[in-house]
Amino acid sequence: MQEEQLPALRFTAAAIAKLIETIENQRPRPAGLRLQIVGRTGGEFQHVLSLAQDHAQVRNDLVVDSDGFRVFIERRSAKYLDGTEVDYEYRGPEISGLKFDNPNPLWFDERELKIQQVFDQDINPAIAAHGGYVNLLGVEGSAAFVELGGGCQGCGMADVTVKQGIEAAIRQVAPDIERVIDQTDHAAGQNPYFQPAKK
Repeated sequence: MQEEQLPALRFTAAAIAKLIETIENQRPRPAGLRLQIVGRTGGEFQHVLSLAQDHAQVRNDLVVDSDGFRVFIERRSAKYLDGTEVDYEYRGPEISGLKFDNPNPLWFDERELKIQQVFDQDINPAIAAHGGYVNLLGVEGSAAFVELGGGCQGCGMADVTVKQGIEAAIRQVAPDIERVIDQTDHAAGQNPYFQPAKK
């Protein structure tokens, strides 16, 4: 798939019916849905499909028109979502019944594979003591995009962790990476290991 092409997504009839029902029951009505890859654990993608409100779209999002609703996708994730099928099966009142069949490899770029291995083997075991973890979102050119979670989300030492720990580890296995960009929503952190300083 060419980078600028829209990914081919398929929603089963059951998924379409459930998603349209969910959208129509929301007030105000959402602008569409956001499909994201939020991690890669145990050799599988972790997908999230959420409601996207007006003005919540990220700049340069790709927009896929699909079966009566729009799906917003981060550009760098598009190739990893191409060919994905979304199905729905009721599994309980508080359980998401969405199922994702994604045919893509976990990483296309060898640098991404090496960085993820460093995260899995070295970084995440080290910061797990603080209840934290880091996910690689992707590599674009000379930039690596990461997201922190758990105790690292909203932590007052998150910038130090990125600059002195994560960035250094990335450059050991991918020396051509010049920037590590933290895309974590730190304001949404609910249990930071170190409380950030008040301004």
